[in-house]
Parts: sequence; C-alpha cells; structure tokens
Amino acid sequence: MHLWMRHETRSTERRAPLTPADAARVVAAGHALTVERSPQRVFADDAYADAGATLADALSWVDAPDDAVVLGLKELPDEPAELRHTHVFFGHAYKGQTGAEELLARFRRGGGRLLDIEYLTVEGRRVVAFGYWAGYVGAALAALSTRGALETPLHPMEREELDARLRASTGQDERYLVTGALGRSGTGARDAIAVAGSQATAWDLAETAVLDREALLAHDVLVNCVMVTAPAPPFVTDADLDDPARRLRTVADVTADFTSELNLVPVVTEETTWEQPVRRVRDDGAGPAVDVIAIDNLPSLLPREASTTFSADLLPTLLQLPGGSPAWTAAQRSFEQAMGARA
Repeated sequence: MHLWMRHETRSTERRAPLTPADAARVVAAGHALTVERSPQRVFADDAYADAGATLADALSWVDAPDDAVVLGLKELPDEPAELRHTHVFFGHAYKGQTGAEELLARFRRGGGRLLDIEYLTVEGRRVVAFGYWAGYVGAALAALSTRGALETPLHPMEREELDARLRASTGQDERYLVTGALGRSGTGARDAIAVAGSQATAWDLAETAVLDREALLAHDVLVNCVMVTAPAPPFVTDADLDDPARRLRTVADVTADFTSELNLVPVVTEETTWEQPVRRVRDDGAGPAVDVIAIDNLPSLLPREASTTFSADLLPTLLQLPGGSPAWTAAQRSFEQAMGARA
C-alpha cells in the first residue's frame, strides 16, 4: 500500500488521522507513506520524516500515483473536478448533506472511490471516530457559554487548559441533558460536565425512543450526541421554544448534522464557527433566550488528544486495507449504494 496523508485545507483544522508514532508503524509494516507538509497540523513535519515518511508539498496528492490511497479528515478542495484515487476521509455525502451530489459526481467522473471513515463499521458499529472528544468539547463549550465564561474567538489548546477553565467557571445549578449518553460522544460530554462540577441527565436509546418533551425542556442545557441514519422525530423544534414553561436555553449539537435531511435538532440550521461559536436563535422575551452551538470540527480544539486517540483506533483497520476486512467492505458497500442511488 502507498498511503498519502494530505494537508487539511480548512484553516481551523489542526488534527491528523495518523500521529508520527503510528506513521512509524505503517512504515514498519512495509507500506510506503507520503505525508504532505502542513503549517497548521499539531504534529511537526519533521516528526513524520523521522518516522520514515516521505514529505511532499501540500495539495500534491492530486498528482500522486494512481494506486495511492489518499488519507485525510475533512472536506477536499473544490478542485480537481475528477477524483481518480481512493480517498479515506469523512465525506458527509450519504445523507443528503449540502455538497453531497457535487462530491459524488467528482468520484463518478474520475473513477475513484470514497471509503468514508464514518462508514467503517463491523456489525453496524463504527470502528473509529472522534466522538469522545467531540462530545467533551461540545459540552465544555455549552457549559462555559451558559455560565458566561466562554472566551472567543476559540483557539486550539491542551485538555489541561480547557479543564482549568471549566473548574474556574461558576454556574447556577444548571440542569444538563445529554442525549446519546452511552456512546462515545455522550461519554465525553458527561465527563466534561463532571469536570465543570455538574452532573448530566443521561438519555440513550430507551429514553429517546419515546421522547418526554416536557422533561427535555425542563433542562437548561441540551448536548445532543445522537446521529441517526433513518428519519426520526426531532428533539427540539421552533414550536418547542414557544413553550412558556421551558428552561432550555443552550443547545450544543455535537453531531453538527444541520445540513442533513435527518437533522434531529432543527432549531440548529447552520454551523457556528471558532470566531462566533454561539448563535442566538430565540430572544423574544417569552422565555429565556436560546443559544445554539454547532461547530463541525469540535475535536480540533483539542487536536493532540483527539488525534492520538483517533490514530490509535484507526491504525489496526488501516493496516488491513490492502487485503480488505469487514470494515472496509462495509465502507465500500456504502459508497456503491450512494453512487447507485444518485446515478
């Protein structure tokens, strides 16, 4: 296998799908590894060179050999119009998201394929995700914002700094609710809330299957960690915000699935950013103002911790790619289904 790890073009993306230590394991397994130089990646270029990787210029993957597998995390640049390589990244293209049709059309024209990391599954369970740190950061931002202690613009940091901010913030006995509480993201969210000195109500499949909307609205903060693949009743709608008895005032949508047809929190209609992480969606005096947080690369705010966990989880599956495995077969099947549905 020739693995080509690309530079991430998004200016706020600091993570890497492979750490230098795990890059050395790829090389030790006999694979060729090319790593594009990146001025913003949390790990230095030289660390990858020391691990045995060949360094290349940013965005040079477009001229990589045909058999190279291009590894990344977030969206590709708009060019080239034809994608001929095998790409491994989070494509966000199978649930009707914005830009999905255009991305799949590029693969169709070029004859390449997308092995979407989100669809690397074994018996329906994802084998790798940034979920824990997404939940952790999303809940931390929600707590800080609700307490009036969120400093903006946001910037990458170490976990110790974020935890110190949480411990220093003071709340007024806020009630927290985490949906999808038993998954990776939900676990991270509950841990961050605990660091902030509070305890979250934990809802998972049983509690969200038949939603107690009155109980949901009786919480100050909702951290949504449920991402669905089939239509389901939404958790919070505009009509819910009309309820005069609601306490809800902060919604952190960790899934950031706002461009999908399956959005569970339709009060979130667009992303928020590092520069403006909080957007007010209701302030009509009929109840507490309502703020939403929907940043689609939350773990990049803790890039070292997030990358280290993700890389360790990805490595065993990545080394199986040349010969195939159930997870890669599942990703290939999802790609073929998406291409067929949009032919």
